[in-house]
Amino acid sequence: MIAKNNLLELTPKGLYSPQAGLYIDPKSKAGKAIITHGHSDHSARGQELFIAHKLTIAILKKNFGKKINVKQVEYGEEFTVNGVKISLHPAGHVPGSAQVRLEYKGEVAVVSGDYKLEDDGFTTPYEPVKCNVFVTESTFALPIYKWQPQKIIFSDINNWWRKNREKGKVSVLTAYPLGKSQRLLHNVDSSIGQIFSYANVHELNILFVEHGLKLPETELVDENTPAAKLEGSLIIASPAISRSQVLQKIKNYSIGFASGWMNSFIPKRMGNIDTGFAISDHADWEGLNSAIKATGAEKIYVTHGFTNQFVRWLKENGHDASVL
Repeated sequence: MIAKNNLLELTPKGLYSPQAGLYIDPKSKAGKAIITHGHSDHSARGQELFIAHKLTIAILKKNFGKKINVKQVEYGEEFTVNGVKISLHPAGHVPGSAQVRLEYKGEVAVVSGDYKLEDDGFTTPYEPVKCNVFVTESTFALPIYKWQPQKIIFSDINNWWRKNREKGKVSVLTAYPLGKSQRLLHNVDSSIGQIFSYANVHELNILFVEHGLKLPETELVDENTPAAKLEGSLIIASPAISRSQVLQKIKNYSIGFASGWMNSFIPKRMGNIDTGFAISDHADWEGLNSAIKATGAEKIYVTHGFTNQFVRWLKENGHDASVL
């Protein structure tokens, strides 16, 4: 049992609240589930009921079909299941991402999902939530991971695009299609030139705009787009574009990759990238520690990442912490 009073336990299918009869981000078909956000490692298909923020519901319907059974919940809206008070709170990770707060018989547990503390100007900012038990991710839970303010990163991105444009090059900026790509589009200097978006990124841009978020207009790029039309432009794409026919038609281009991994060893294995920008939708080392401190939690459970290293650090610094 993770939390007291049957509030949370770990099962082969993922986190489960026995009292509420609900799973949180189950790994497979499980029944009734709260989904923290739309990334595929947190949203398995086939649930009897999907409970999530409205933007995550929109993503789930896009991925799993419009006929799925859903319960849409706004941030801060409280609902009760079998005596368990449940609410969703902004995680700041991607649009629609949420932390799950559960309260029963005086015990409060918060499952954070994925989160970041920096306000990116597009996603609803992270909200600290007081609790007794906090389940945290640890994707970048090493001291080497420290993000620069995004203002600096976007200055670098804009300068890279501007220089490429002066040389007649196409700037291809690759990133995860859900969340990161829209963050890039929202914050890049669109006055530099025309912006195109590739396939799955373009579809998600449309989805978010339809649900009230503001993004600069982009044009879809595919294998039928004339190479001459792309000269000097910026293409925001998933890394899958490197395997498409699009780049084969363009002789003069530069590929950039936007990811938190760009300040670690992993990019050395990515030979097709010309430059990288260390920008992440996950909290860095300082962000993780700040978030945990703000919860005031007596017990910390660590998952998704450098779990053993982070737990050791937390214990050395006076926390009751365990790997989930």
